Amino acid sequence: MARLGVDIGGTFTDVVLECGADRTSAKVLTTHGAPEDAIVEGMSRVCQAAGVAPDQIAQIIHGTTLATNALIERRGAKTALITTRGFRDVIEMRTESRFEQYDLNLVLPDPLLPRNRRHVVAERIDARGEVLVPLDRAEVEALVDDLAAAGYESVAVGLLHAYANDAHERLIAKVLAERMPGAMVSLSSQVSPQMREYERFNTTIANAYIKPLMASYLGRLKDRLATEGAACPVYLMHSGGGIMALEAAAEFPVRLVESGPAGGAIFAADLAARHGLDKVLSFDMGGTTAKICLIRAQTPKTARVFEVARSYRFKKGSGMPISIPVIDMVEIGAGGGSLARVDAMNQIRVGPESAGSEPGPACYGRGGDKPAVTDADLVLGKLDPEDFAGGSIPLYPDKARTALGTAIGEILEMDPQEAAFGLAEVVDETMANAARVHAVENGEDLGDYTMIAFGGAAPLHAARLCEKLGLDRCLVPRGAGVGSAIGFLRAPFSFEATRSVFTAMDAFDPAAVRSLFAEMEQEATGFVRACDAEAEVTAEHRLYMRYAGQGWEIPIDLTPAQAAAPEAGQILALFEAEYEKLFGRTVAGLRAEITVWSVKAATRQARPAPVERVADGPEPAASGTRDLFDPARGAVLSAAVLRRTGLAPGSTLAGPALITEQETTVVVPASRRARALGDGTIEVVAQGNAS
Repeated sequence: MARLGVDIGGTFTDVVLECGADRTSAKVLTTHGAPEDAIVEGMSRVCQAAGVAPDQIAQIIHGTTLATNALIERRGAKTALITTRGFRDVIEMRTESRFEQYDLNLVLPDPLLPRNRRHVVAERIDARGEVLVPLDRAEVEALVDDLAAAGYESVAVGLLHAYANDAHERLIAKVLAERMPGAMVSLSSQVSPQMREYERFNTTIANAYIKPLMASYLGRLKDRLATEGAACPVYLMHSGGGIMALEAAAEFPVRLVESGPAGGAIFAADLAARHGLDKVLSFDMGGTTAKICLIRAQTPKTARVFEVARSYRFKKGSGMPISIPVIDMVEIGAGGGSLARVDAMNQIRVGPESAGSEPGPACYGRGGDKPAVTDADLVLGKLDPEDFAGGSIPLYPDKARTALGTAIGEILEMDPQEAAFGLAEVVDETMANAARVHAVENGEDLGDYTMIAFGGAAPLHAARLCEKLGLDRCLVPRGAGVGSAIGFLRAPFSFEATRSVFTAMDAFDPAAVRSLFAEMEQEATGFVRACDAEAEVTAEHRLYMRYAGQGWEIPIDLTPAQAAAPEAGQILALFEAEYEKLFGRTVAGLRAEITVWSVKAATRQARPAPVERVADGPEPAASGTRDLFDPARGAVLSAAVLRRTGLAPGSTLAGPALITEQETTVVVPASRRARALGDGTIEVVAQGNAS
């Protein structure tokens, strides 16, 4: 069965066609005005190369940055918010925390909707779901008539404590359907039925804001693909690491915000399972951003809240909180297209601004005149100007040197190579520091982790990151340059249902818990069955718990047996064990509480076959040499150049070396050696270490 994976990034659109054991891939510059154009071009390329007609494709799995970009660039629909009287300004007041406490001129990001687009109704439901102030239908009708007259395209409804009782939100939705039938509606009780009104309201508004745009795009995409002959089902990768139906994606587009990076994490987890790795640092570096994710026991770490559109150098707290199930990762504005500059302190700064695909880095020769990471990589010898992206995109070293010299060299009195070295070191140290902080925040020591590097730019920088982080081993899988798109083809159909039902452990009711789990499992399974009615579906149960008085919760996973027969004592023991693991001790005398319940339904995936170990082979013959700047040595070295396709399993070579392929290049510095494993993965380890 032929399947197509498509990942739209800020710079490149990656397309992967799998037909049995055969895989064909292509990288195409993203067409921001009409993203479907790049998809069609990429599909045409891989189908032609594989000898497969578009009408032979049985499934298309798609991930996109369109939703994220619309939020960042504020390009959504004309949207209104209907909320409880007295809570109109929740999204502007935020949490009242200072994400940069020493900045006296701190400016908080503007809310997604200005105050004149936020409207209120008189109603009130308490935290137990009991009605304190009934909702007057006549008041709702009058408000909806005003919204219709104002020409709103989309309406977000977020009422206080609607997660506990959604009756008032459903009444407003009914009136909207009757009096504004053309408007799209998003209810907080459906989009994010969780406590904490700021995050819930913001998530619902974000969903409403991008809903018309995404519905239009997904409709156009399906029609365009059908016109090209691929009239097969189209599925979307969601932020939680699974696949959902196109119709569900159009209804809840906010779940697509981190779809591309989620595919990369699934790709890394699949490789970890094949190689029997329990501790993995996933490193995904593309054209616009770099993403780092911790993977334990072949499962990416997940979270309930993440931020998009951070406005203050990617500082936590400076962005827009989105409260949905998501793979937990740290994202840095450091991709191949990230632009460099010299700040007022004469320090080199890189990102978060990116050259993207239009015009792209200076070396693309498409009009860009500012130096990007790709320009530095080219000048340092990591890239072949005549074989970039399989030769489809010529690079111009002279333009890269000119941009580096103008923006950095002339200011800091450096030649272009020194400027490129400084730029690359800033980028690598930024990513290494982000990995350190992410590990510390999760109570992990990276010393015994293995890095898995993928994305077009990651294999160029992975070995240097390993040097900085003290990691001995890095794996660069086959298809690393299009890893996220391959990850889409490895992901299960899945959906996660959540509920906020506050439960103190001294008032734990097993019967009520079983009923709640059954209701959530039915909801989650329904979304999965809409994608595949015949597949075996499994359910994972999770609780979020804290001590009374604490402001945040930790996740507690239950086995199927524990979820089927929940016991307060057993759950409390699980919580205390996990709490002690994270914080070193429990807190005696404090009551434990459950705030959020979660059930994730997913199709059962076959466990990947383990990779067989192969004996070391002879060092392969190089096709040539190239000057490569080694930052650890601070010198230019002569590096052997080899094609990845020419490496037989077991082939071993010492650095410095460059292993080239169509979508990327694996840089092996002098401190490392490389070895081809049985599945074609390149293992890069410290010299003298056994794999």
